[in-house]
Amino acid sequence: MTPVEAACHYGNTSRGYGRPVVEPKPSPVPKPLVIVESKTKADTIGRFLGRDYTVMASVGHVRDLPRKGLAIDVQNHFQPEYVISPEKTKVVGNLRRALKDADELYLATDEDREGEAIAWHLLEVLKPKTGFPVKRMVFHEITAEAIEEAIAHPRELDMKLVEAQEGRRVLDRLVGYEVSPVLWRRV
Repeated sequence: MTPVEAACHYGNTSRGYGRPVVEPKPSPVPKPLVIVESKTKADTIGRFLGRDYTVMASVGHVRDLPRKGLAIDVQNHFQPEYVISPEKTKVVGNLRRALKDADELYLATDEDREGEAIAWHLLEVLKPKTGFPVKRMVFHEITAEAIEEAIAHPRELDMKLVEAQEGRRVLDRLVGYEVSPVLWRRV
């Protein structure tokens, strides 16, 4: 390297060549984040969508009722108390970091009441900023054509399906919590 090249590369100071010039790391180019339920689906869909998308898995539900206690406020319209499942804190942290580098969010969980609830819980946990584009992506087969169609025609979150799953979960907890001690005493 010639002295001129060295001066240009390392910067010139009054005492000599000085410290190397540190180039700032380029910011990642924002791209859509697609969240599916399973790692296998994430890998396959990621191959279909290519490098223009980030595809990650929630690995099922990220929130649930706490394992101990009733966790349902029966005095307040049976309002459930949700917590991030302890085994999902790392997954949630990774999804939050990925969302910071995204320019839109596609919730691509299964199109049933459980999948719809998972999508809603992801929204509740990730808390995208107001106005951030969030889309519900649904497909019935994992083919390149089906994924392209789902990306091109997203829909809104179906809160009726979310409420149906939530009602089922609350009933399961209420019945299980109240009936289980009786069964243990009798059986």
